Amino acid sequence: MKKGKSENVPKEMHGVYKAIVDLTDAFASQQLNEEYAQMIRLATATLCRKRPSPLVSGKPNTWACGIIHALGTVNFLFDKSQNPHIGAADLANAFNIAASTAQGKSKLVRDILRMSPFEPEWTLPSRMEKNPRAWLIMVNGMIVDARCMSREVQEVAYKKGLIPYIPDET
Repeated sequence: MKKGKSENVPKEMHGVYKAIVDLTDAFASQQLNEEYAQMIRLATATLCRKRPSPLVSGKPNTWACGIIHALGTVNFLFDKSQNPHIGAADLANAFNIAASTAQGKSKLVRDILRMSPFEPEWTLPSRMEKNPRAWLIMVNGMIVDARCMSREVQEVAYKKGLIPYIPDET
C-alpha cells in the first residue's frame, strides 16, 4: 500500500463518506473481515478526495457495493477457493442493486483508482506475500523478485517504496 493513504476526507464529504462506510462496515463485519473493511474505508476516502468526487452523485448503497466489488476483483473475492469469498450476484443482492449496476460502478471505481488484479496498492495485506507484482523490481535492467535478493537490495527497494515490506520483517 502506498505510504500516505488515509481515511481523511474533505469536510464537505464527511456525510457521504459516513453514509457509504456505515454500509460497507456492516457488510464487512457480516460477510468479510476487518482487513477488507479497512481497505474499503481507504478506497472510499480516496474517492472522496478526488476533485470532483464521483461520490457526490448516486446512492450510497450503489457506491458501497461498487467499491466492495472493485476491491473484491483485485483480491479475488469472487473465487470460491478464497476465504472470505462471495458471489458477485450475492454481493449485488446484499445492497439491493442489479448485478450489472454493481459491475458498472465497480468498473468506474477501478478506473478512477487504477485498480487491477494483483495491484499492490489495493492488495489486502494478508495477500501481499502471494502477490507477484508486489515483489518485482528492476535491478541493472533485469526484472527480479526482490524476495530473492540480498537484504541490502531489499532495504533499498523498501525505502524507495518499490516493495511493501522487507520479507523477513512481517
